[in-house]
Amino acid sequence: MKNKTIKVGIVGASGYSGEELVRLLLNHPFAELTAVTSRHYAGQTVAQVFPRFSQYPRSRELRFSEPNAELLAKQAQVVFLALPHGVAAEYAIPLLREGTQVIDLSADFRLKSASVYKEFYGHDHPEPELLAKSVYGLPEVYRHAIKDATLIASPGCYPTSVLLPIIPLLRAGIIKHTGIIADSMSGVTGAGRKAELDYLFAECNESLRPYGIPKHRHLSEIEQELSNAAGQPVVIQFTPHLVPVNRGILTTLYLAPEKHFATAGEMADLDKQIAACYQAAYGKEPFVRVLEGKALPDTKNVVGTNVLELAWRLDLRTGRLIVTSAEDNIVKGASGQAVQSLNILCDFPETAGLI
Repeated sequence: MKNKTIKVGIVGASGYSGEELVRLLLNHPFAELTAVTSRHYAGQTVAQVFPRFSQYPRSRELRFSEPNAELLAKQAQVVFLALPHGVAAEYAIPLLREGTQVIDLSADFRLKSASVYKEFYGHDHPEPELLAKSVYGLPEVYRHAIKDATLIASPGCYPTSVLLPIIPLLRAGIIKHTGIIADSMSGVTGAGRKAELDYLFAECNESLRPYGIPKHRHLSEIEQELSNAAGQPVVIQFTPHLVPVNRGILTTLYLAPEKHFATAGEMADLDKQIAACYQAAYGKEPFVRVLEGKALPDTKNVVGTNVLELAWRLDLRTGRLIVTSAEDNIVKGASGQAVQSLNILCDFPETAGLI
């Protein structure tokens, strides 16, 4: 299928992630956007709903429609689901039965355990048999599995910012699997496009606040994937914060190295080991930027891109390793990563439509 145009559709194309998918796919050299759904905007063209896309001729022709899985299966070979958890499964199930490949941006197929899903999301999973068949869509970790998938569960924004920095260190045995602490700050778009009091401008502006503690829903997939990397159960402390910016996530991780370092020489040796680990994991990755020298991740350098930045520091005083990461929560944390998975699935250049 390499370099041949493929027809794609988006269910839930009017939300923040859906809008970003529209932008990326209109600009994709090998994807033809053939279907976009939204109950609210049904009948209107993409250009009418999103005037900033009017420079694309396709946006003036393509109209939003009511979501219909049977019709979507005829219109597109791959369908993105940009829907809330619990709703996405309603469309994934019939689409898969029709032979359509599905890339789901919700949490409905990220977890492998139906009981864990119920614990964190508060209801039974509608199709637990599919959990074993889904592929967790973190390209830098599961690239080979994504290539042969029919159902891709694209990771959450917070998990992406936590998993990419930690997984190589766990796999290499550089850090302990216990005592992991993650503090994350996210822009307001992470809550989705909805009218709720907590996300009004007057409530968010000039305001910083934690939420979802001590058991944010994303903990379930973070701990699942870290446990896979460590080969044993991993439990972490995770605290998300809402910050008054539109886009971007900054995460700070506090980790305990397996090797104790008490001198500057021992710290330098461990620093080289960490550098070699990240170079081996991400040296050839187009969308992970490992910073050098004094540089530290900054959301202003990644917003609007599919890039995750990361850097680390060793603290001789506390004996801890501090790793920080930055990403755009809507691109690398959602839609861009989903398109990256599309490129792998369809044997396109992995950077197609993303640079």
